[in-house]
Amino acid sequence: MRIAVLGAGYVGLVSGACFAEFGIQVCIVDTDPAKVEALQRGVIPIYEPGLDKLVIENQADGRLSFTTRLEEAMEGADCVFLAVGTPSRRGDGHADLQYVFAAAEGVARAAKKDLVLVTKSTVPVGTGKKIKEIVQRVRPDLTIHVASNPEFLREGNAIGDFMRPDRVVLGAESEVAFATLRRLYRPLYLIETPIVATSLETAELIKYAANAFLATKITFINEMADLCEKVGADVHDVARGMGLDGRIGRKFLHAGPGYGGSCFPKDTLALAMTARDAGSPVRLVETTIAVNDARKEAMADRIIAALGGDVAGKSIGILGVTFKPETDDMRDAPSLVILPKLVAAGARVTVHDPQPHQARQSLPGAVTFVATPLEAVTGADAVALLTEWNEYRSMAPERLRGAMRGRVVLDLRNAWDPEAMREAGLDYSGIGRP
Repeated sequence: MRIAVLGAGYVGLVSGACFAEFGIQVCIVDTDPAKVEALQRGVIPIYEPGLDKLVIENQADGRLSFTTRLEEAMEGADCVFLAVGTPSRRGDGHADLQYVFAAAEGVARAAKKDLVLVTKSTVPVGTGKKIKEIVQRVRPDLTIHVASNPEFLREGNAIGDFMRPDRVVLGAESEVAFATLRRLYRPLYLIETPIVATSLETAELIKYAANAFLATKITFINEMADLCEKVGADVHDVARGMGLDGRIGRKFLHAGPGYGGSCFPKDTLALAMTARDAGSPVRLVETTIAVNDARKEAMADRIIAALGGDVAGKSIGILGVTFKPETDDMRDAPSLVILPKLVAAGARVTVHDPQPHQARQSLPGAVTFVATPLEAVTGADAVALLTEWNEYRSMAPERLRGAMRGRVVLDLRNAWDPEAMREAGLDYSGIGRP
């Protein structure tokens, strides 16, 4: 089989490379000539463990190629995937679908035969129907089968999630579309991956419902962490006691500074707006959004309070600013709220992150980036851990204390051993721990 993927962003690049690894001929098209040229040379624009190797090897084997020309990408393609951005629309929070609709129209105009057009991007309920209307209007002479195949890729573990997923969701209205997608995912059928075959609308909603539930789960344990601090309980034990219940599960019960990233913030907001427009508001999701936004502000206040309520002229070392480990993604990262607030309060902020490329572009110019964790904490009045990269977990408390000027340590990810920190003479505080 041969497929085309529109969009060389996170979803398109990972999906295309993984399909190529399945043995499928894949051509990825993007409108950015510089990005395409870099990919052709094996230079990956994002950090995702193992992706560079996958791209380079499949290019070398002739299964994966890149182009800026849609017609070239679609030449002989049986299936075309839309993997373009769906950011939050300014002003109202709805998903901005202009790129999806433009891509669908472009595919219809360039098509030379019947094909299957699959939405891989995260889109609100009803988008597939609108795409179907567009392609039928533009190319009434062809049969373009519209389908939905939402992605469930975790940044930092995307290749594993694609190759060994919990499930694959296929939404379509024709047997041709279902048959084509089943052929594409045949390697996963062989390992008995659950396949959910359903309608377009249901597939679209599954994606939003899953992300909203996980975001709510994170927000719930964060509120339990706040309660733990008030009553002297330990959120680690609370989360473990909850997670051992098979109906709840352990994942996403880690207290922290609030969720961020490319999916949860925009998807929860888009779901809330869609539900409101449909006359069926999702109050729980709306509250989750509000609580999460407030939590990021509260984390900055927590750091300021730990330094006596005044950080003017004080030095604060920050370890990790990406929204999670093993990615360079800064989209809606808690650090984007916390650090500007510290800078505005007069603090001198020094940052280390193992993947700082996007962070340098996203954070205030007053923030100083350094090359090692030790540099970030040297001379600091306080140190705050925002992202739990593994290299921070292994920092010796005695070395941390020796490098700092002050003694205040705020572990916003509960990555360090509280007893070891206190034994080293540090004023340690975590999240939701006595």
